[in-house]
Amino acid sequence: MKLKSDLIKNFAIGFLPIFVFIIADEFFGTTAGIIIAVISGIGYFLYYFIRYRRLDWFILFDTLLIVLMGGVSLLLHDDLFFKLKPALIELILLSLLGIHAFSDKPVLLNMTRRYMKNVEILPAQAEMMKTLSRALFFIFAIHIILIIYSAYFWGHEAWAFISGGLVYIIFGIVLLGQWIYIKWIKNKRLIHQLNPDEEWFDVVNEKNEVVGKAPRSRIHGNPALLHRVVHLHIFNNQGKLYLQKRAGTKDLYPGRWDTAVGGHVSAGESVTAALIREADEELGIKVKNPAPVFHYIMRNHWESEMVHAFRMNYQGPFRINRDEVEIGRFWTIDEINRSIGKELFTPNFEQEFAMMIKMNIIKTKPGKR
Repeated sequence: MKLKSDLIKNFAIGFLPIFVFIIADEFFGTTAGIIIAVISGIGYFLYYFIRYRRLDWFILFDTLLIVLMGGVSLLLHDDLFFKLKPALIELILLSLLGIHAFSDKPVLLNMTRRYMKNVEILPAQAEMMKTLSRALFFIFAIHIILIIYSAYFWGHEAWAFISGGLVYIIFGIVLLGQWIYIKWIKNKRLIHQLNPDEEWFDVVNEKNEVVGKAPRSRIHGNPALLHRVVHLHIFNNQGKLYLQKRAGTKDLYPGRWDTAVGGHVSAGESVTAALIREADEELGIKVKNPAPVFHYIMRNHWESEMVHAFRMNYQGPFRINRDEVEIGRFWTIDEINRSIGKELFTPNFEQEFAMMIKMNIIKTKPGKR
């Protein structure tokens, strides 16, 4: 990604004044070394501005930090402050990595989207960025400690290697590891993901906003990818609730009784369109005037769903799709109550059944739940 390569390039170039300082210090002394290093930092900032006719905020901040830390070192006749400058730069990067890696605020992903507005970032890429951010956070935390320690207790050469050379080695190892991952591991997943017959779903955030898309093979087995599903509860005139018994081929809870209709919302598809499609595919019925009941987030070890639940009054008939549903029938509310908690129903259905009782959609006899 362009943003990523620019960040690494500018971050690495920010350490060039360190090498200038070491060389100048060896020939002309510490004071001259700091002055020349500061001049080199200002020179690169001016070169970048003249060549590209724009300000790069990272380079600007780095240059100001060089001038500030170098100026303090000159005033106090102590090069310690100049030596601590790389640690301060890395602390900024460490803060961004920490926020991205360990919170729900993907700051690096947002920066990428801002700089690359025409490039779609798939959930797999976002997931990889978060994983890489966690690893880099601990790497740079250790590196900052080494910089501070070497500035206080080790000589110029050791400090220069820790603060400068080691940075390039770290970046080289990270980029090599990433290349190996993409080349030998991720490619195997991509071959499967590029199956033209595989379903793709929108990935959403907790506000139900679309943030990407992913194939079924990536959605299932990855609870980090929240996606939309639809459920339909069908009642008849006697107040009975129609349930379907899930086919034995289902990935999750095969053979258990579940809501009358349930299925995923395809990428780019509306919730209502998905409900109509799933009802036709599973039960062979035409949905008319479904009433929204609630929506909520369901999480388990297998997946995370943004569930949109509806209800409808319908007497039948049903034309069951045996590939999707084993059998289906109407249940009385008392029958369902007696079977709750016995692993006869899916956890999803039991949760929604309780929600409908609480909302007074389902009436129960006194003393029964």
